[in-house]
Amino acid sequence: MLLSLLSTRAWAQAEPPTSRWEIGVVAGGATQQAYPGADENTRGARAVPYLIYRGDRVRLERGRVSVRALRGSTFELDVGTSGALGSSASDVKAREGMPDLGDLIEFGPRLTWNLADREDAGGGRWRLQLPLRGVFDLSDDLAFRGVTFEPEIEFSRRSSWGWRYRASLSAIVGNERFNDLYYEVAPAFVTPTRPAYDAKAGLVAWRLGTSVSRWLTPDWRVSVFARLDHIAGAANRDSPLVLRRSGGAVGIGVQWVFFRSAETAPD
Repeated sequence: MLLSLLSTRAWAQAEPPTSRWEIGVVAGGATQQAYPGADENTRGARAVPYLIYRGDRVRLERGRVSVRALRGSTFELDVGTSGALGSSASDVKAREGMPDLGDLIEFGPRLTWNLADREDAGGGRWRLQLPLRGVFDLSDDLAFRGVTFEPEIEFSRRSSWGWRYRASLSAIVGNERFNDLYYEVAPAFVTPTRPAYDAKAGLVAWRLGTSVSRWLTPDWRVSVFARLDHIAGAANRDSPLVLRRSGGAVGIGVQWVFFRSAETAPD
């Protein structure tokens, strides 16, 4: 039995078919830079239930809700959401006495260009994603916090052993209102070591990410990720709130599916 579990065939068959409906629980923990340029990290662990629906037009997956407006063999245009967790100013010494960074939700269109897909031949998949989104603060009655643009090129591949590898490179660009969140120091928050600073629109950071995941059984999946952020060429690298040029994040997650539909997703 042990030899059977360790065989390539058994590992490769662990990945279940892509179902239309899926309900489960995902748990994980991570440590990450408080914001690009911060010299302190924040840590956390959570376990939350989730629902996935993969319809022809409406999709709810990977923590995002999207509506496919246009879809072809190479391009896809959808409207969706994304989000980011905030942090308390007391957790970051450079921001002591300043407002907290709230939990954010982003909403807007995303154009995906499938550059190459050779997974059926044992190769990988290349995609370029171009999301443009408005940012709203969940901690402040959905107050508008600006606009972001995050072009990303991604490569993913599934090995014969069932491991899914992913690597991506992206640039985060924000308008002035968004960049004010992280880098502006208003006169009311000036201290002897924190001069006033007026944030500018432009590049926030470069982001290089990688992840590895695998279905251990049809109902259990494990994943780990790592990410590096760097502010080379960033518009606000001279802000007094920028104390480190680079930073990263690492985390691990476990997913348990306790219900999935027999019907498979349309693609």
